[in-house]
Amino acid sequence: MATATKSKAKIKFRPMDDRVLVEPSEADEVTTGGIILPDTAREKPQRGTILAVGPGKLLDSGKRGEMGVRIGDEVFYGKYSGTEIEYGPSKYVVIRESDILAVVDNG
Repeated sequence: MATATKSKAKIKFRPMDDRVLVEPSEADEVTTGGIILPDTAREKPQRGTILAVGPGKLLDSGKRGEMGVRIGDEVFYGKYSGTEIEYGPSKYVVIRESDILAVVDNG
């Protein structure tokens, strides 16, 4: 079971199969031109950090497929991918590994 840790809250979350728990990045509050955006005008983030990873997709052979991402990876995902959930004051997104578009390589 993976443990997702926030600054104040600690949650235990175990995604099923090939799903991952992502903490979305904060939406931009100011445009590049300096205009301050209200909450209703901000776009949904498409980037976030993986906090928990499932065991992998169950294959026809009965074995589990290996996950290509791991906890701590920063990823880009589809705009309307996954399911948003709230736990306390925080919001998360649960998405399938196949909805992840790219992993950010900080190296």
